[in-house]
Amino acid sequence: MQTLDAIRARRSVKHFDANYQMTEEEKNEIISLAMLSPTAFNLQHWRFVLVEDPMLRQEIRKVAMDQAQVTDASMLIVMCADMQTWQKGTQRYWRNADNAVQGFMLPAIDGYYRDKPQVQRDETMRSCGLAAQTIMLAAKSMGYESCPMDGFDFDAVAELINLPEDHVIAMFVVVGKGIKEAWPRPGQLLIDEVVIKNTF
Repeated sequence: MQTLDAIRARRSVKHFDANYQMTEEEKNEIISLAMLSPTAFNLQHWRFVLVEDPMLRQEIRKVAMDQAQVTDASMLIVMCADMQTWQKGTQRYWRNADNAVQGFMLPAIDGYYRDKPQVQRDETMRSCGLAAQTIMLAAKSMGYESCPMDGFDFDAVAELINLPEDHVIAMFVVVGKGIKEAWPRPGQLLIDEVVIKNTF
């Protein structure tokens, strides 16, 4: 599927074939494509928790308003992010850059993030959002449906997946074989309502 077609066709689907299993190769391809998503300073904040244990999925479903897609989709991805990547061996993110670039970027990372907890969190949310959209478009192009989710108890899920203290959960993304189409689009705003030229 062409990229533009995938963008137009992607919808949030909530009904999946619980008996259908994607292959490991397909799952790996989706995650590999997500890892090409942009991140500030190339810090690659995202951590993709692939929940495959059926019992754990059931426990997560209990704290996710009993939404069936949590257990029925082939992939349940808890989109997490490490808020402290900016101080964890940042040279590895720039190891292929020449010395001049490294000499500029590495100090810039520290200056941008140090003592700025809101920036640290905001950047991880942006990174996860970009990766989530990549996952959903990749899934659609591969013939699968997806749904982004935030209807769950974040603290309870963090405990269930043993989330490290310096990490944060952004959202879920589920991917699988849809068995029921999404509702028709309920109403898109006109372009003139959302585009502001130059200033408000």
